[in-house]
Formats: sequence, C-alpha cells, structure tokens
Amino acid sequence: MGVHVIRVPDLGEGIAEVELVVWHVAAGDTIVEDQGLADVMTDKASVEIPSPVAGKVLALGGEVGQMLAVGSELIRIEVEDAAGTTTTKTKPMAAPTPVPPSPPAATPAPAAASPRTPASAPPSAAAPPSSTPRPIASPAVRARAWELGIDLRGVTATGPAGRIVQADLDAHVARGGARTRPVAAPRAAATSDATHDVKIVGLRRKIAQKMQESKRRIPHYTYVEEVDVTEVEALRARLNEKWGAERGRLTLLAFLVRAVVLAVREFPMVNARFDDEAGVLTRHDAVHAGIATQTPAGLVVPVVRDAQANDLWANAAEIARLADAARSGKAVRAELTGSTITITSLGKLGGIVTTPVINHPEVAIVGVNKIAARPVIRDGAVVARQLMNLSSSFDHRVVDGADAAAFIQAVRGYVEQPALLFVE
Repeated sequence: MGVHVIRVPDLGEGIAEVELVVWHVAAGDTIVEDQGLADVMTDKASVEIPSPVAGKVLALGGEVGQMLAVGSELIRIEVEDAAGTTTTKTKPMAAPTPVPPSPPAATPAPAAASPRTPASAPPSAAAPPSSTPRPIASPAVRARAWELGIDLRGVTATGPAGRIVQADLDAHVARGGARTRPVAAPRAAATSDATHDVKIVGLRRKIAQKMQESKRRIPHYTYVEEVDVTEVEALRARLNEKWGAERGRLTLLAFLVRAVVLAVREFPMVNARFDDEAGVLTRHDAVHAGIATQTPAGLVVPVVRDAQANDLWANAAEIARLADAARSGKAVRAELTGSTITITSLGKLGGIVTTPVINHPEVAIVGVNKIAARPVIRDGAVVARQLMNLSSSFDHRVVDGADAAAFIQAVRGYVEQPALLFVE
C-alpha cells in the first residue's frame, strides 16, 4: 500500500490561494478515480477537484472556509502499489456555483483565513455510499438535485463524458422520477431558544467582503426620482406583439440600458471606475453595463459589454443570456468582471425606494423599483399612470450631487419620451 498526496492545483492568473468551499468526501471514505473530492473558489470561479486515483481517504488538508495556498496538501489517499505525491488535474466550473447546502445553510468572497471551528462537510445531493462511484455533475446541479430530493444515481446523464446537466434533472422530474426524500412540510410554530451557526464561505463571503469594501471606501449619495413609464411600457408591448416571435421579447431593462447609454454621453463622469489608492478616475467611452442578478448562490453582476453598440433587441437578448448563465452556474469569469456602471432591480419586489450599494470600483449604480399604477394630474385631470422610482447611488468623491441628479433626469427624459431612444 502507498500514500498518494493531492495538492492544491495552480489555477493560473497569478492565483496564490483558494478558498475551500465544500468537501465531497470524508476521512475513511473509499473513492474511485475521477470522483469529486472538493470544491474550491478563487475570485468568482468555482472549481471541482477530482481524484486521479482510487483508494481510501486518509486525511483532509483543511476545513470548509479555510484559505489554502497553491501547492499545499489538500488530501491524502491510501492506494494499492503506489506512493508519492502529485498535483491533481482540475475541472473548472463556468462561474461561482452553489454547492449542495447543509440545511438550513447559506451558500457560499478574498482575505486571509482565520482559525475556523471544525465542521463536517455538508451532504451532497443524494450522495451515494462511499463504495459507489459518484455521479458526475456540477455543484449547481447537485444543489438543485438536493432541493428536489433527487438521487443523482437514478438520473440519466446526457452531458459530455457522462455528466448530469440541468436538462437531465428536468427530464427526470417530467418522467415522475423517484425522490429520496419528500419536500419538507411547514412545521408548526414552536417556542425554542435554539440557535444555528452558519459559516459564511465561498461566494457568500466574497459578496460580504465586496459590500463591506464598497461601503468602507465609498461615501454613497442616493438620489431618488419618480419616472412615468406608461409610454415606454405601451411601446414595449407593441414591439413585442409585432417582433417578439422573430427578434425575441423586450424587457423594460433593455430600454433602461439604452437610456443609460444615451445619458452617459452627457454625463461621462458616471461611467467610470475610481482607483482611490492611486487617485485616478478612469472614464470609459464604452458602456459595459453590469446587470445585478440574484442567483441560488447569491448576487452576481454579469456584464453586457459595449451596450452602446447594440440595439434594444441585442441588449435584451444579452441580458437574458447572461442572467440564465449566471443562475445556472455557466457564466465565465470574463462575463462577471469589467463593468463600468451597474443597474440593479428587484423586479416586482423592488419596493418604493432603495439605497443600492455601488459596485466598487465603479462610481454609480442605477436602482430600479417596482412599477405601480398611481393617480397623476395631467392637463388638469386626475388619471392613472404607470409610475416607477429610480433609486440611484453615486460616489460623492467624484460625482457631484448636481451631476448625479442631472444624469438621472436625463435617463428619466429618455424613458418618458421613448421615441428619443431611437435618435442618435
């Protein structure tokens, strides 16, 4: 018998350390070749590390939430007639993806690790006994399978190399596939002093650090303006009726992106990134619009690049594609970085007013609140109109209040007179 040591792989791009997000195995488990061992995260990319050998797990090299240096020991495996060390191959995931949660647990952002309280690895979705080969699937698929109560061993795989993909879960459910556990029923209210400690790791920790950095560095200034979207919503409905089947359906967000693109020409100071350490503000001619998107793993910001070069339908299609990629865990790193101004919306949950946090190092974020029918006086008569608030925040170090207000007023003008959106 020999001992095979797997070390934290070099993931490139100058990465020196990774965060250990989840263990898929435990000491004493018998594993097979290519079985997933752990998920690690760097920046906003999640990577599953498989085993290049079969054997028995002797020891784990870290705890969930711990930062591990590249080249450090990840896991020790007892193997037959072999010994030595190696650096394992990796299977990169497209974007930060959730791992099967340990109920009730938050899903998984860069800082030096502090000592952690030992914690056992959360259960994988319908994890098989350690002696059975583990189905090949991304963390996002495992998370969804766990939520649905589906044993992945019973799902027919159609992905590359026998990988189970989201469509396989849909097909399994459509066929009435067996579930390993029922959906949890609501519990009766009870008085209890019980507490639950939830370790903040992975993407969730990155989000926390990003928000903390933004609020610590940037003096936020929020400006709220009411916008009448009656005309643009009517135009959107007519365009979808005429061109929806051929060109794809338009959302209000596509019109807002176009309005921001046009308003930025008048107020270039808001389409910028501020290096406060170097004291340099970089203004961009191109509008790379970040679209804040809620995913099962947390909030991410995919980027519509060169939004100024696209028409309404192209931007709408790109927004939809990026949102789907982010929510399914398929967005790549390049699609999640480099925005110059961000738009955030909670849709129907948008409330009346919000105070959005700027996506550092940007200097502006446009917040979209929900649309509601409200009484308005027009030509001396009270009429019902579709109204919506824009709650937008700015970096007051580099964007004066008057400029911020004038920028939002320009956006409002384009939205309330949507014919102007088509005039260069």
